[in-house]
Amino acid sequence: MKLLRQCLLISISVLLLGCTGMPESVKPVSNFELNRYLGKWYEIARLDHSFERGLDNVSATYSLNDDGSVKVLNRGWDTEDLEWSEAEGKAKFVESKDIAHLKVSFFGPFYGSYVVYYLEPDYSVALVSGYNSDYFWILSRTPSIESSQLEKYVKRANVAGFDTENLIFPKHDKAQVN
Repeated sequence: MKLLRQCLLISISVLLLGCTGMPESVKPVSNFELNRYLGKWYEIARLDHSFERGLDNVSATYSLNDDGSVKVLNRGWDTEDLEWSEAEGKAKFVESKDIAHLKVSFFGPFYGSYVVYYLEPDYSVALVSGYNSDYFWILSRTPSIESSQLEKYVKRANVAGFDTENLIFPKHDKAQVN
């Protein structure tokens, strides 16, 4: 429940800041194919923020809702409470369905940006930004990636203005690949 409370707090903050924009240094992926993006992603790296603090084994699973929006299920192992924490949300495209700029909400009408600004052609790794450079994630279809590959993504994030010196690399010792 800790993750749920934290998502509520961030959602309120997002509303107050009008946060469906993006950093000037990133541009959303075009020719985006939502059906290829759906499924489970593992968090390889992130910048710190309150709603994920203390979580390892973090994953996000995306599926299609009947209304065409995207169901978002974030899950992580709370290392303090020693239990799984989940938050369910909904995402919608900001512009068109072929531009990887979505707005996501975990609480009512409060939305924040979700910008896929780099995506491997095979949809195996994604670099994601929030509305500003304080929010950044490296996501992968697998719980780990090769160190040389990781270095490439960290460098790309650094060039885009993200504070890569402060990245958190969550463990995936409880990950179940499916």
